[in-house]
Amino acid sequence: MGEAIVVGGGIGGLAAAVALDRIGWRATVLERTPVLGEIGAGMSQAPNALRALDELGVGEPARSAGVPTCAAGNVRTPDGRYLQRARPGDPTAMLAFHRADLHRVLLDATPDGWVRTGAEVTGLRQEAGRVTVVAGGDELTADLLVAADGIRSTARRLLWPDAPPPRFLGRTAWLGIADVDGLPGSMTLGPGGYFLIHPVARGRAYWAHVTTESRPDVRFDDEKAEVTRRIGSWHDPIPELIDRTPPGSVIHIDIHDLDPLPTYVRGRVALLGDAAHAMSPDRGQGAGQSLEDAVVLAAALATEPTVEAALHRYDTGRRPRTQATALGARKDGARTTSRAAYRALTTMIRLMPAALWRRSIAPDGNATWRWQPPRLPARA
Repeated sequence: MGEAIVVGGGIGGLAAAVALDRIGWRATVLERTPVLGEIGAGMSQAPNALRALDELGVGEPARSAGVPTCAAGNVRTPDGRYLQRARPGDPTAMLAFHRADLHRVLLDATPDGWVRTGAEVTGLRQEAGRVTVVAGGDELTADLLVAADGIRSTARRLLWPDAPPPRFLGRTAWLGIADVDGLPGSMTLGPGGYFLIHPVARGRAYWAHVTTESRPDVRFDDEKAEVTRRIGSWHDPIPELIDRTPPGSVIHIDIHDLDPLPTYVRGRVALLGDAAHAMSPDRGQGAGQSLEDAVVLAAALATEPTVEAALHRYDTGRRPRTQATALGARKDGARTTSRAAYRALTTMIRLMPAALWRRSIAPDGNATWRWQPPRLPARA
């Protein structure tokens, strides 16, 4: 079996570590921050991601940490009118999480001693079928480097120096967590933006307001007050959610993605997750595609005769799907925040037969959700 270095201790990096452990590899996870954790607020995971978690062996604890969300079934307008409405008792295909809860599930499944914090990678080189990284003044060498260090990946910058930097998509988002229990989840479409609600564990709700912005890095002295100013008149429970979010805890981010690369592999280095295919959140697939990456990479390493053959299989298998998903998310985000398209979009949703809408959000309702993971061998 082999040895790997995983750069990045987020959801994608830990998923890679868990997957490598499943096939009998050893790994060292290098995380640049001094304390391991997951930033952000909430997320949803679709059936494809849940199947990946099952294959990683963490499906049961992940489902225990998640909460069913009907956000895809409850679509509203700012005055509270429903364009589509989930029926009581309708099954839902998606689970919602606080990011930290899903991160903890993966961290608990990562072998003790594999994660090193405060280890920022500053250089790497490849020679004689090995990869060496420089991190925190130390050098580490392994058979494989998995770069899961996010949209501004060091490995991507070093090995793909001509690749374009992250692209600002003309949209910005405010995120928060409020102590509001019992919400089923919903999405409210307004002219130029939307408001998303997911229930998360321990009687809380995650919310996000996404809207257009002409340039990045526009910030406000009081982000919570700014969100209230913009959408405080929208239907209940939106004002309550914003009001009950602790002061100073509202997160404001700009939305970026990455243009497609011709390959995710250089030598014995493989990009994974956002380092390979960062995408906008509009299809809820960013973390899910990272989980898929981890399973596919480990399956290839377990079955191909060489690391090089495994990385070729990983690259050719993952690029078409992830790049198509990223492009679709970019288009979805532009459509759902377009003032010009607002009336046509809401009319289309309102006129769609409810049965057809429910079929579209069933576990097998679209090609992205229908993905099936390769099987990982039994733990060595």
